[in-house]
Amino acid sequence: MELVTDVYSATNAFPRQERYSLIDQLRRAAVSVPCNIAEGAARHTRKEFVQFLHMAQGSLSEVDTQLEIAKRIGYLRREDWTKLDDQLWHIDKMLSGLIKHQKAHEV
Repeated sequence: MELVTDVYSATNAFPRQERYSLIDQLRRAAVSVPCNIAEGAARHTRKEFVQFLHMAQGSLSEVDTQLEIAKRIGYLRREDWTKLDDQLWHIDKMLSGLIKHQKAHEV
């Protein structure tokens, strides 16, 4: 959830003309990460949960790409990018570990 709030904060400083493009895409992708985890956790099988964890990783990759674009075109401050990039790395490691754990216990 911290990633979502930090993405929202960082995108508040983006130019207004990005409101219906990069800002919205970035925010939707960030929100999608915890939503996919929550939806997967509510499923009845480990296989479905793992599927949603993979979707969360896909959304995380979208956030990563969009943040890189924002950094390269000068919309994202270096300190914001560094903080968000660290969060992405940690979340990806947690998701990978959770996927590995779930797959190890599949029936």
